[in-house]
Amino acid sequence: MSGRANSIIPSSIIIVGGGASGVVMAAHLLKSANPDLRVTLIEKRPHFGQGIAYSTLLSAHVLNVSAAGMSAYADDPGNFWRWLQGRGLVDPEQTPQTPFYAPRSLYARYLGELLDDLEAREQPTGRLRLIHEESLAITPTASGVEVALANGTSVVAHLAILATGHDEQPAQGHAIRMGSEADTALDPESRVMVLGTGLSMVDAFLALEQRGHTGEIVAVSRRGLLPSPHRKGNPIKLDVADIPLGTQLSYFVGWFRDLIRENQKAGIDWRDVVDGLRPFNQKIWQNWPASAKRRFVEHTKAWWDIHRHRMAPEVYAKVTQAVQSGRIRLVAGRVVGITPGEAFSVDIQSRHSQLVETFDVARIYDCSGIVRDISTSSNSVVRSLVDRGLARPDPMRIGLDVSANCEIIAGDGTVSRKILAVGPLTRGTFFEIDAIPDIRVQCARLSKQLLG
Repeated sequence: MSGRANSIIPSSIIIVGGGASGVVMAAHLLKSANPDLRVTLIEKRPHFGQGIAYSTLLSAHVLNVSAAGMSAYADDPGNFWRWLQGRGLVDPEQTPQTPFYAPRSLYARYLGELLDDLEAREQPTGRLRLIHEESLAITPTASGVEVALANGTSVVAHLAILATGHDEQPAQGHAIRMGSEADTALDPESRVMVLGTGLSMVDAFLALEQRGHTGEIVAVSRRGLLPSPHRKGNPIKLDVADIPLGTQLSYFVGWFRDLIRENQKAGIDWRDVVDGLRPFNQKIWQNWPASAKRRFVEHTKAWWDIHRHRMAPEVYAKVTQAVQSGRIRLVAGRVVGITPGEAFSVDIQSRHSQLVETFDVARIYDCSGIVRDISTSSNSVVRSLVDRGLARPDPMRIGLDVSANCEIIAGDGTVSRKILAVGPLTRGTFFEIDAIPDIRVQCARLSKQLLG
């Protein structure tokens, strides 16, 4: 926070969103010894700590980051690993350096127990309040903020922190979401289509497998690329002085490709180069001109994502075997027409030619990922803030516009002292802010800025 905004230490804070980002934010705030602190965590789902990412119950849906990197605490990186050990969920012979990709449902349990422990610890102090309800709107007041809830009540505090996490793109046209009410029983041998070939498609494939589905899965995306697998490695050491900050995208991409080639000649895996760059990703993004950011989102992000956001090795082996056997058919192209009937006839134009191929499928699943324009968010609070001019989309429209100190920026450019945001909502400013290792650092910094 700026010095002006931090002149009065807030004693009451509302966190809107009790998924992973919200729980991690609450945990960092409650590390403060301030006896007057009051943290209210509001979540509309039945359980805290889950959100979209960790609400799955399928054991095949595992974390995309090894357990050693998934602690909720920035200053205690071994916390999740010790939690697993304490419950006998990892082999006693394993060390934190052993790659272990835990089921996501297990991580939800970890966050839930972490919050339970905080609630029990703070019960005598009253510093933590949990509310199961949907938040509809946040309104600044003379003394702070008021959060209106769907049950007709409201909660007041000195400031509010939005931690609503990922917001999925609404399902398009005839496509449906995996696991939604429309996802009814299917003929197990029927052909289905999945829009998207990233990690959401992988989740859909694993879910269909678990249901006993054996029919062909046609996975379509603009480039038809699968995420790469993780491998145990050792990230290269880079200094900020080594990195060309503030350049146009073409220059940066050329530099990065040369860096990978040089390291590969020395026998170093490309993953170690990508991971070596990770500590600087936010600084790189923030130093790019708007034109470079735009070109990256439109043309380079798909390539970056398959190398940066990788699959657990065992999941990758299962997916590639399905591709090789014809169970999954990867198609690089775009949907140009859908004709409904007993089945759907879907016309796909190939990325590499004008050829249009028609597929008859029993169902179309939308796995195209996160929302691409925050102003169309399905989240009531986010949409309300934007509609009332209290917040605005970032220039890329991939999140809310926030300052480097996580303060929401209003439609007129005013920086709010009372409404802040953490996690994926802030990707327009921080870009790399979707994974727990990045979110926990952001929450730790914000907590220190707010409470000292």
